[in-house]
Amino acid sequence: MRSGHFTSIFFAFALISGFTGCRSGKTSVNHDREYDILRADGISVREAFSRSHHYLRGWLAQADSATGLIPRNLRESRDFWNAWDAGADNYPFMVLTAAILDSARFQGVCRDMLKTEQRLSSRIGRLPDNYSFSRRSFQFDTVDLNRVIFGTAEYMKDGLIPLTEWLGPSPWSDRMLGMLADLPKVARRATDIRGNWYGNSATVEVNGDLLQVLSRMYWFTRDTTLRDWVFELADHYLGTDGRLPTDALDRLRIRDHGCEIISGLCEAYIVAVHTDPVRRALWKPRIHRMLDRILEVGRNADGLFYDEVDPHSGKVLSSRIADNFGYTFNAYWHIGEIDARRDYQAAVKKGLASLSLNYRDHDWENGSADGDADAIEGALNLYQRAATDSLASWMDRQIRRMWGKQQPNGIIEGWHGDGNFARTSLMYALWKTKGVTTVGWREDLRLSAQNTKRGIRVLVAADSTWSGQLRFDVERHKQYMRMPVDYPRINQFPEWFTVEASKQYRIRNRATGETSVLQGSDLSRGIPVSLSAGTEILLDISAIN
Repeated sequence: MRSGHFTSIFFAFALISGFTGCRSGKTSVNHDREYDILRADGISVREAFSRSHHYLRGWLAQADSATGLIPRNLRESRDFWNAWDAGADNYPFMVLTAAILDSARFQGVCRDMLKTEQRLSSRIGRLPDNYSFSRRSFQFDTVDLNRVIFGTAEYMKDGLIPLTEWLGPSPWSDRMLGMLADLPKVARRATDIRGNWYGNSATVEVNGDLLQVLSRMYWFTRDTTLRDWVFELADHYLGTDGRLPTDALDRLRIRDHGCEIISGLCEAYIVAVHTDPVRRALWKPRIHRMLDRILEVGRNADGLFYDEVDPHSGKVLSSRIADNFGYTFNAYWHIGEIDARRDYQAAVKKGLASLSLNYRDHDWENGSADGDADAIEGALNLYQRAATDSLASWMDRQIRRMWGKQQPNGIIEGWHGDGNFARTSLMYALWKTKGVTTVGWREDLRLSAQNTKRGIRVLVAADSTWSGQLRFDVERHKQYMRMPVDYPRINQFPEWFTVEASKQYRIRNRATGETSVLQGSDLSRGIPVSLSAGTEILLDISAIN
């Protein structure tokens, strides 16, 4: 049955007045519990989405009146936009929030900001530099190649990659491909990066950024010149003895601004696994040696990573626990999978298990919401692979700690890290909805979903009359990114329940028992739903073939 026929049926059972779930007649204890979880999750999703939307409106109100660009922060850096902070960490999650919750702002102001940023900040070809609002020009008269390279790498990895992972081909992926086309003109080799950004991390951080970006954009485009660049960078570390980060560095950061090289080399290794068996064989023992050494000297008794260690002596240089533990655990999980290293996955499980035991309400980053956001993000990404009830409870608790730091005007702390608050809130909500989103979102809407044996059960409720659409997720890693496998990685959004365009799906109204059949392509485009004030609808969705 095609969508035109389905629509009339769907509206017929969606407009049920006063529907309160399936509590009429006999219900089992288990069913009541599942229903209560759905309702509670719907309240959590409403808060996650509402807070993200409030953040979006709050930061738009701080945009420069002449250009429409947001500043780096609302304190000492209010006068300029920059690529590695405003562009990488804040703006993209304004875009993502609008893409999910506010189509008018997504199609309008978010796209306008991208066009303006490209026009005003592009300095060497399409490579960005800082733009000053008061000068109406670049912040600095002279070009610093290290600043431009660092900004480009960060903007792509932390800003444009997550947008591309969610949206697929878009003006934001075009922006990234333009920068990738121009970057080799000024920096291609692993030794091209210099400078003193964040201690002495620039070289390994930028190379780690580029390895992640190039690996994914190779899959995205299947352009072998990008794969050649991946291999050129990775060969610097993996092709010769003595250049591994654990061999060559006397200070190894296992948190951001350092840990990027660990994940980057592992993503390059994944490209070799699928396209170059000779390189895989060469790199394999060195990848394992790096990961083994980090496990030996880089963890506390709970199995979580320190901020910084000396990989030679094993001395702990910063005993604070890295809130970015998930970024590094991502690498261990998939390398453990493809190379049959069960000890790597056991290490991940040990670290995750410790969160609910010893890190309830933990202060990850000197009281900043950004530390909560990064810790929850890492846990969420790995929860899809290693789910436990205790980890779910930890995330439910920790995110409320983060939410409590948002100000009444929507701003969280007034710096670029505010974007991570929205990123993680959206990730959390999508976990609770199993990737189902709405067209026509509104703040009183409550949406949630739970896995069933055959598919998912979706609950939708609203305080006042609502008409909109339910939109179901697709295998984005395959359909958008063209990846051979959905390996865990930073700046992805996990896939929970996905539909395939050619498959048929049965949708059953739990209240009436009415069913209809739709193609997956119909579900991903969106199916119409209408609710009267104070009503809700409960649907079972399952694949037929």
